[in-house]
Amino acid sequence: MPNKNHHVQNGHEIILTGIHMELTEALKNIAHEKLQRLFRHEDRIVRVRVELEYDKTRGHENQFIAKGHVQIYGPDMICSVASEDCLKSLDLLVDKLDRMIRRRARLQKVKRHHPHPVEIPAAIPKV
Repeated sequence: MPNKNHHVQNGHEIILTGIHMELTEALKNIAHEKLQRLFRHEDRIVRVRVELEYDKTRGHENQFIAKGHVQIYGPDMICSVASEDCLKSLDLLVDKLDRMIRRRARLQKVKRHHPHPVEIPAAIPKV
């Protein structure tokens, strides 16, 4: 059965779930501290859901899987990483989500500052 931790801070909701592993208080605190980095780049994040999973059937180098789901206004961002250590997987996940959020913010900024002309195929009638 999954071990869940639900946390709301500054209007942002963080849901941390452990699958086939027990989430210790130290691990929960480290995860919340690392996830705060995501909110620096984008304030419109509604919810961040992180699943930390231990899968003993996988090879030793990919036993710990971290899955992230960022609910934001617009399309959600979902990614997953695997490594041999739980904290390393969490670090890699936060880095990957941070890159995704920064890329999205940069593309929106470029789109906002460089509008492209729109071609209208029909002639506009003059009044």
